[in-house]
Amino acid sequence: MGKIKLKVKVMAAMSGGVDSSVAAYLLKESGYEVTGVTMCLGISDNEKNLENPGQNIISKCCGMDSIKDAADVCSLLGINHYVYDFSVHMQEYIIKPFIESYLKGRTPNPCIECNRFLKFDILLEKAKALGFDYIATGHYAGIVKVNGSPFLARALDRKKDQSYFLYSIMKKNLGNIIFPLHKLTKQEVRKIACDIGLKISDKKDSQEICFITNDDYRDFIRKSKIKYGTGKIIDTNGHILGDHHGVFNYTIGQRKGIGISASYPLYVLEINVAKNLVVVGSKSHLEKRRLIAREINLFVDKLPACAKAKIRYNHEETNCRIKTLNNGSIEVTFNKPQNAISPGQSIVFYENDIVPGGAVISEC
Repeated sequence: MGKIKLKVKVMAAMSGGVDSSVAAYLLKESGYEVTGVTMCLGISDNEKNLENPGQNIISKCCGMDSIKDAADVCSLLGINHYVYDFSVHMQEYIIKPFIESYLKGRTPNPCIECNRFLKFDILLEKAKALGFDYIATGHYAGIVKVNGSPFLARALDRKKDQSYFLYSIMKKNLGNIIFPLHKLTKQEVRKIACDIGLKISDKKDSQEICFITNDDYRDFIRKSKIKYGTGKIIDTNGHILGDHHGVFNYTIGQRKGIGISASYPLYVLEINVAKNLVVVGSKSHLEKRRLIAREINLFVDKLPACAKAKIRYNHEETNCRIKTLNNGSIEVTFNKPQNAISPGQSIVFYENDIVPGGAVISEC
C-alpha cells in the first residue's frame, strides 16, 4: 500500500481585507490545506485613551472589526481561523522605533518594519513551529525562481505592486512564502471576491498607517508623552526665521505647516537634531543625486554596479550607480536629481522584475 500524500499546509495571514481573503481562497482552490490567522496588534476600532502609544486608537485595519471580517471569510471558505496576540511585538518592533526615528529627524516606514519583523519573521517562525510549510499574504508581489533560488519579484499589477515594502524580508525566508496575487490585478481580485460571495468584496483598501489616530502622526507622538524641545528654523544662510516645536513635526520636502511666511514657497531641507535646527529653503535645494544607505538587505551575493531604484513607494524608478563603501554602507548616485531624499526611508533596487535588495537611507 502506497504512502498517503499529505496536503501542503499554508498559514494565510488575514487582515480582514479583500486581498488577503482572496489569497486564502486561491490557496484552498489550489489544493493547499489552509488555515487563516489574524494578528491582533492591540489596536481598537474606537478612539479612547492614548496613555500608551498603539493602545486604544482609531484603526483602519487590524482592529476588532477587521478580525471579525477575517473570521467571517474563513467560515465561508470552510477553513479554521485563529487570532494571535502580537500587541507586545507591535509596540517593541514597530511603534517604539517609529517614535524614536522621528525624534532623530528621520522619516520611518513602519509598513516595511512590520513585514520584516512581524509577518515574515516572528509569524513565519511560529508557522513553521506549528508544522506549516508556508506562510501566505495578500501582498501584490511574487516569489520567483532564478537559477533554482527564490527571489522577490514585482507584481503584474504595477499600480498595486508592493515589492518596495517587502525588500527587507530575510533571504532565508523567501522559500517559505507564497504571494497568491502575484499575477492578478486589483480589479480581478475584487471580481473573484464578488463571485464567491465575500461581503467585503468592495471594502476600501487601508492606505494609512494602521496605528495612527486620524492620520496625524504628530499628534500620535505628542500623546505618547515623549520629551522634546523647541528650537530654531533657519534658512540656508543660517538666518533665523522662527521657532519650531519639536523636530518630529517636520519631514524632508514638507511645505505646509512650517509656520514661516516668505515671499517664495519654503520647504524643509534638513533636520539637524544635534543642533536642534530645522533648515528651510527653496524647492531647488531638495534635488540631490547622491545618498548613503545602511541596514542593507540582499537577495543576491553582491549588488550590481548599475540598477534602477526607488527612494519612496510612489516614486518613479530611476537609473543609478551603486558603490559599496569600506564601512559596509552603500553610496548611490542617480543619473538625474531626485526630489526630497529622506533619511529613514528605504531605497529599493530593481533589475527588470527582480528585487536584488534594498537599504535604509542614512544621509544625502
